[in-house]
Amino acid sequence: MEATKAEEPFLRHVETDVLIPKMMREKAKELCAEKVTAFNHCCKETGFLMVFKCRDQNAALKECLTVHYRDSAFFEECKQEYIKEKLEYQRTGVAAKNRSQKLPTSM
Repeated sequence: MEATKAEEPFLRHVETDVLIPKMMREKAKELCAEKVTAFNHCCKETGFLMVFKCRDQNAALKECLTVHYRDSAFFEECKQEYIKEKLEYQRTGVAAKNRSQKLPTSM
């Protein structure tokens, strides 16, 4: 057994099938920000006809997101980030979303 595998914490089904994919979706949206913006702009401009008029933007967005969703290296990257956040939470009791860099008020 590899040393890294022995040190890696056990991940529950919900973590590998729900929480890590959720992180992947959020990061993929950031990586495809240009296409997300183009699709959103098209939808706002066309209103109810967006289903027909924004097909190209929607297809480009789906293609960009799918590339990331199917990338096993991207999954592994998100998994390691999730594990890091999980271990930090277990150590400190503070969730990542509540952790922020704050300067002391005396400065």
